[in-house]
Amino acid sequence: MNLELLALLIPVPPLVAFFAILLFTRQSKRASDIVAVTAILLTWVIALIVFFSAIGMGPELGKHPIEASFVWLPFGGSSATSLTMGALIDPLGAVLLFFVPLTASMIFIYSTGYMASGHYWTEVKGEGDTHGHAGHGETHGHEDAHEVVVDTAGRRLTKTDATAWKAHFMAFLGLFAGGMLLLSVADNLLLLFIGWELMGLCSYLLIGFWHNRIYPNQPDRITPIGAGIKAFMTTRVGDMFMLAGIVWLYSATGTLSFRAILYNEATLEMLGEPWALIPALSVAGAISILIFLGTVGKSAQFPLHTWLPDAMEGPTPVSAMIHAATMVSAGVYLVLRFYPLISVGFEEHGFPLQMQIIAGVGAFTALFAATIALAQRDIKKVLAYSTISQLGYMVAAVGIGGYIAGAFHLMTHAIFKALLFMGSGSVIHAVEHGEEHAHHHGHHFPVDFDAQDMFNMGGLWKRIPVTAWTFLIGGLALAGFPFITAGFWSKDEILLDAYLHAPVVFWMLAAAAFLTAFYTMRQIGLAFAGEPRTSAAEEATQKDWRMNLPLVVLAFFAITAGFVGVHKDFPVLGTLFGGNPFKNFVGATLLEKPETPEFTWIVVIASILVSLGGLFVGWLVYVRKPLKAGQEDPLKRALGALYTLFENKYYFDEAYNFLFVRPSQWLAAQIYQVIDRGIIDGILHAIAFGTQWTAFRAKDFDTHVVNGGGDNLARGVGDLGDSFKYVQSGRIQQYLTVAIVGVLLLAGIFVWSLFLS
Repeated sequence: MNLELLALLIPVPPLVAFFAILLFTRQSKRASDIVAVTAILLTWVIALIVFFSAIGMGPELGKHPIEASFVWLPFGGSSATSLTMGALIDPLGAVLLFFVPLTASMIFIYSTGYMASGHYWTEVKGEGDTHGHAGHGETHGHEDAHEVVVDTAGRRLTKTDATAWKAHFMAFLGLFAGGMLLLSVADNLLLLFIGWELMGLCSYLLIGFWHNRIYPNQPDRITPIGAGIKAFMTTRVGDMFMLAGIVWLYSATGTLSFRAILYNEATLEMLGEPWALIPALSVAGAISILIFLGTVGKSAQFPLHTWLPDAMEGPTPVSAMIHAATMVSAGVYLVLRFYPLISVGFEEHGFPLQMQIIAGVGAFTALFAATIALAQRDIKKVLAYSTISQLGYMVAAVGIGGYIAGAFHLMTHAIFKALLFMGSGSVIHAVEHGEEHAHHHGHHFPVDFDAQDMFNMGGLWKRIPVTAWTFLIGGLALAGFPFITAGFWSKDEILLDAYLHAPVVFWMLAAAAFLTAFYTMRQIGLAFAGEPRTSAAEEATQKDWRMNLPLVVLAFFAITAGFVGVHKDFPVLGTLFGGNPFKNFVGATLLEKPETPEFTWIVVIASILVSLGGLFVGWLVYVRKPLKAGQEDPLKRALGALYTLFENKYYFDEAYNFLFVRPSQWLAAQIYQVIDRGIIDGILHAIAFGTQWTAFRAKDFDTHVVNGGGDNLARGVGDLGDSFKYVQSGRIQQYLTVAIVGVLLLAGIFVWSLFLS
């Protein structure tokens, strides 16, 4: 079996599906679904073949990875200076091949059900049997109920239009997955950056997918197209610095190959020299910080975190893709891949400056985002801030030397966060269907009724039991419920590294873990516990197997995936599950396999206490006494002004709007007036005036000289003809007289000439 060829083929099916859907199947929802799902399942099969082959190679894969490359851009007359493209599957890459195709496949299957019920249009009153929610949100009318619907901008959409929207969605989803898979198998920074930017484009296309949606009754709410632009522009800030780091790295080493840079001791030693501008920072450290800023943007770390919660304006499958299978996972993968560069000087001199910066940003982001999640009402935005917080854990792990723990949590988090986002989409789907059914039974809702607001839910455990149970499993994994969830084992490994190497980071992450458990139980309690707080929740329903099957599959892995990383010294379980096979395998990615952190019960007990403590407090507040309809959030009474601060996200959006957005818009307006209208338009208008003047002068020359000469000649000939026409009188006697006179004149001239001679 040619594993090298299979590795190269992994990103191909979803990329081919993107073009196939747009070119051939865009007029058929069913065909588009089949093409997209078939492509991602084919990729999953190929990835599993490569993954299990890689597992079979064991730690030796770190020394002899599966790799294949070809010359892409030869220059300089030497193959040594040519840019190459290819695939690299080492232990870290193999981990990505496990969870990226898995979560992406589940999201694709889920999307065929989620997007099948009218999500791609917003129905309004007066069209068919709909119940009127202009600008409302994800309404779910039956697409066969009428031939024409009206979108939120007032445009009329036919069923053909809606079919094309669905096809475009599946095509963009395929491109998104293809970009992440391309990044996952890339063997060099250039190819990685191509996949990286491809995902940036897809984030804009998919977050702003409902580009026609507006919120006339909520003027302060960002629109999907606004959220897409915000995501694109914010991540570009980090990408600019990342690109500068790539250029610097290439200028210093002459290559972009991972193996040539990260696994070459001489190169790393050369990059470890102090940087002339900041002696406390090595060249490797300075480049690492620039590359890390790409992660800050892509993985929504402070201070470039503001785009990720607004990305929830996109369809829920997009949220799952961004938060689990692609985008944010790519940012963490980047710092994991470049850990050998980031950690230059770590063993000899302790934590270098770049690692301190990375650890500080990650730990602060983890705690900062967890506090914001406490006060959010939108079920998806709670998960969005949770993602920012969990990514902070992974980033902090890299900063404190916890390479294995960071990679482990990247894998488990992708699984249970995909589960939670798709579970939240199932909840929204059910509430909106309940809203529609309740309307038909005579209940009326405000135009701005929000089916994503957890305070409009309640009592859903009985209405959607599959979603409820799987969401509970995902929530417990997120909260780190002890021993039986993947989140406990991966989060515990990060806390262990922090406890042993960075106590301040440990306490920050422990506090964040407590808050995570609390807001997770708050979310479960508000959505599923007690009695329905609205008639929409009372009649909520969701029975689509295409949405339920992925939830069940991911719930299974949210429990079992963590056992591969149980610490080898953990009593009974460490031996039972193979003595931490994850660490033994992934650790081989590095030149030197990291030492296993010393096991201590202090960290285990701390993990259990913060997890169960947060869950218990959340249970006391939101489950033991479920909220009634119209009841105020008990946390608001307890926190007072802090709740308002958390609810408004520390006013970072307002601050950025004041400090950056408005000045940029003002500057753009001035540039428009001075440069565009004054200089550019002035030059263009002058050119246009000169061209016009020249054209009119050419017209005058043509009229008076070219045409005038010809016209005057013709006119002269005509006038001469008019003058001679009177000679033609028609009288023979007159003609004879003229002839005789002429002959006499000629004879006289002849005689006169003879006389003169």
